[in-house]
Amino acid sequence: MRPRLGHIQFLNCLPLYYGLVKNDVLLDVDLVQAAPKDLTRMLLDGKLDIAPIPAIEYARNAKDLVLLPDIAISSEGEVQSILLLSKVPVDELDGARVALTDTSRTSQVLARVLLQNHWEVTPEYVEMPPDLPAMLRDADAALLIGDEALRAYWEHDENLHAYDLGDVWTQWTGLPMVYAVWAVRRDYAENEAGALSSVAHALSGSLAYCRANLDDIAEYAARWESFPVGHFRSYFDALQFRFEPRYREGLARYLSEAHNIEQLETIPRIEIAEVST
Repeated sequence: MRPRLGHIQFLNCLPLYYGLVKNDVLLDVDLVQAAPKDLTRMLLDGKLDIAPIPAIEYARNAKDLVLLPDIAISSEGEVQSILLLSKVPVDELDGARVALTDTSRTSQVLARVLLQNHWEVTPEYVEMPPDLPAMLRDADAALLIGDEALRAYWEHDENLHAYDLGDVWTQWTGLPMVYAVWAVRRDYAENEAGALSSVAHALSGSLAYCRANLDDIAEYAARWESFPVGHFRSYFDALQFRFEPRYREGLARYLSEAHNIEQLETIPRIEIAEVST
């Protein structure tokens, strides 16, 4: 049975998907596309073997999961696709209403951490679909992620205050931010070590291809969106897919901060799957 590999149909996963196609990896896996919030449940229910899932959801289910060693969705500095847009300066949001997109648990918690512990404000939160005009009708600020955040980053109303939360996190902590990790069911990692290693190496090869062909990938993305190629190249430069020790340190700090504001019951040990060389 071929490994069942989850995939997020956001621009932040396009470079990886592009490399999988170019390297013919899709012939060896069953690729299943779903929203980030759905991939975790599919993984835990045994409908997927390996999937990119929100970092906070890994932490909440760590007893059942291990992580691939060399891949994550991360940034060090600006990320462009995690954006807080506010009618007032962020330090004036104490007691105000903040709308959080319902498409990403990791970013919801990141926004709460930064608002409470960095900016030292305590808003009222409401979860909403990612529709900026609707969010700002009901709230004083709105959190967007993914493609909606990118569009707002590139063309938002200049009367709004915009905060790139990846950039704010790194300025505050001095560390990278990890948004999503490639998680593996613990039982699959134990029983299908060969298949797991093959997928891990295929993903690493895809990332290497991506880094060498970012101009081509940006041109491909621009065919489907009404923005210039340079916007996409800037975004793909900002995105990191790295998960070496310093990025794991950033993840550990994020989980600690999430625990401190009572968004995570316990802080798990970050467990990495064994992958053969």
